[in-house]
Amino acid sequence: MSISILKQLDIKRLYQVSISLGYNHQQTWHNVILPLWLPKLRLAIFAVAGYGLAVVDVALIIGPTHPSTLSMLIWQWFTDGNLTQLPRAAAGAFLLLSIVIITFGLLRLAEWWRLSYAISWQYKGAIQQHPRRIPSPIATFFSRGLLLLPLIMLPILAIWSFALRWRFPDLLPSRYSDRFWQQQLEPLQQLVSNSITLALISSILALIMAIICLEYRQKYQRGIPTILIAIPMIAPQLSLLFGMQIAISFVAGQHFWLWVSWSHWLYVFPYIYLTLDGPWRSYDQRLDQTARSLGLNGWQTWWRVKFPQLKPALWLAFAVGCSVSLAQYLPTQMLGAGRVSTLTTEAVTLASGQDRRISAIYGLLQGLLPLVFFTLAMVFAQRKTSKTHITR
Repeated sequence: MSISILKQLDIKRLYQVSISLGYNHQQTWHNVILPLWLPKLRLAIFAVAGYGLAVVDVALIIGPTHPSTLSMLIWQWFTDGNLTQLPRAAAGAFLLLSIVIITFGLLRLAEWWRLSYAISWQYKGAIQQHPRRIPSPIATFFSRGLLLLPLIMLPILAIWSFALRWRFPDLLPSRYSDRFWQQQLEPLQQLVSNSITLALISSILALIMAIICLEYRQKYQRGIPTILIAIPMIAPQLSLLFGMQIAISFVAGQHFWLWVSWSHWLYVFPYIYLTLDGPWRSYDQRLDQTARSLGLNGWQTWWRVKFPQLKPALWLAFAVGCSVSLAQYLPTQMLGAGRVSTLTTEAVTLASGQDRRISAIYGLLQGLLPLVFFTLAMVFAQRKTSKTHITR
């Protein structure tokens, strides 16, 4: 999202103008680019904050009682066999929503304070040369080393999945075996199939809906407010899913696959829409006008002119949607009622106990599937589109 925003701001021009006026690199980024960049990234920051406050599966894996988070307590009340706990769970979901809204207000206040300082600096125009800062080892670790942790985890999981004997303090296992992969091969086929099917269905439907919404907004200069589209991103999942669970209880029949697909689509759509929002805004509509003047109709213009220009963004949005769908735990559990199992639900269940080797297999596959989707998206996005000649 930040990449698409920075493309809209024309960073090179702003940087060149600021440097020509005598401002250094740090002043340019903190007081010229940041005031333009931060408001546009507000929604993404809210999404990260809302996720951090309401996430359940991370607490289930790392440590549900050390201490328990509010979202974890609410989830325990939801899944309690005693029905008298449901009112408490509903009250907890409302409290969690209130905490998230208050947090958003504090973040908005911090943003206002930071931007007011930048605007004051812009009016004063004072040039203050700061001494060159030498990056500390801690800053270097957090800026570079921390980003490598997800890549380091995959090889470790791969080693654990084949480790037959790994004693402390040995650096590597003393014995290896593929026995655990053979034991889990049959259930993994069904789980991977369910996960990929849900990811493809929800991502394709969300991609089509996002394209329709963006085309409508571009044509008529009005559309659905972004804040409404982003509600599934910023609202706590427990608060939203509890209402959805109550709503589907009034529908006769047990359509668990339909409800799970619907919930995945609901959470995938905002990410795809916001991923495509920047490329759609930066698209030069004069290309469409030129194609229309040469005799192409609306569909031909979109397919032969606009689609090749936006194809990389579309493939990236599709990969983002698939990765979001693959990571959904609460929607699958609550609306699937335990009858729709995916790789994520089983990985979370196994991570709290069982054998580390089996947990490593599920964790490895859960990390590799999004990587496969992003790799395929990059490959298809870089393929050259066949040249088409526009004729009358």
